[in-house]
Amino acid sequence: MMAFSVKRWLARFCLGVFVAAFAAGPLAAAEKDLTENVISSVVAISAIIPDDARTVRTLGGMRSGSGIVIDDDGLVLTIGYLILEAEKAAVTNADGELVPASLIAYDHSSGFGLLRAKRPLGLKPVKLGASTDLSEGTNVIVVSKGGPMPVMPARVSSRREFAGYWEYLLDSAIFTVPPFPHYGGAALIDREGRLVGVGSLMVNDAAGPDAPVQGNMFVPIDLLKPILKDLLEKGRRSMTSHPWLGIHTNETNGRVIVVR
Repeated sequence: MMAFSVKRWLARFCLGVFVAAFAAGPLAAAEKDLTENVISSVVAISAIIPDDARTVRTLGGMRSGSGIVIDDDGLVLTIGYLILEAEKAAVTNADGELVPASLIAYDHSSGFGLLRAKRPLGLKPVKLGASTDLSEGTNVIVVSKGGPMPVMPARVSSRREFAGYWEYLLDSAIFTVPPFPHYGGAALIDREGRLVGVGSLMVNDAAGPDAPVQGNMFVPIDLLKPILKDLLEKGRRSMTSHPWLGIHTNETNGRVIVVR
C-alpha cells in the first residue's frame, strides 16, 4: 500500500512538473504519455567492468545511470560509456527489481549504447521524436531513474558542434539549462512525450563557448535512427566510421596538445 501511494504521489508530482514546463501549449497527449509511459520507461542501469579494461581508470569499474526502453522486447538505449567494456549489466523492471541484460552494441561515433533485458520488464517503450525540431529556447523535460529530483523542466540553450577530447564529434549536439545532476543516460523529452535526446555530460558552456553557463549536453536521437538496424543485427554500424587514433587531446591557446 505504501509503495502504491509513493508511486501515485510521484506520478502526480512529475505531472505537475510537466504542466509547469509546458503551461503555454496543449497538454492532453503529453500528459498521458508522461504519466503512463515516459517516467516508468526510464530505467536504472548498472554495469560491472573488468579490472583490466582500458576505461576503468577514467570511467570506473562500477557504473550506474539511466536508460530508456525503446521497444516491446526490453531494448534499452543509454549513453554508451555506462556499458563500454562491461562484462555484466542489469536494468530495472516495472517493480524496481534488477534484471540481467545482454550488451547489444556501443557506437563510438554517436556515443549511444544498447542493451536488452533477459526477462520481460513490463514496461512500454518510449516513442522516438525528432531532435531536428529542437531549437534554442524550446522547453523540454529531463527524466532519470533515481536521485532526489528524477524529473526536471529544462530549456534548450543552444544547438552546436561538440568536440570531446576522446576523439568524439557531434555536429549538432543539444545543450540544455539548468544543469541536471543525474545526466548519464537520462531521457530528454519533448512536449509530445517523445524521446529527443540522451544525456551525456555536464558542461560549463551550455549557452555557448563565450558564455560560462552550466548545463548539460544531450546526444540527438536522430543520430540513432539510421544506424539502429545495424546495431541490432551486427553490434556496430555498417557505414564508414571516423578513423580512431586512440589519443586524448586538449586545446590550449589555439593549439591541440596530445595528453595521452
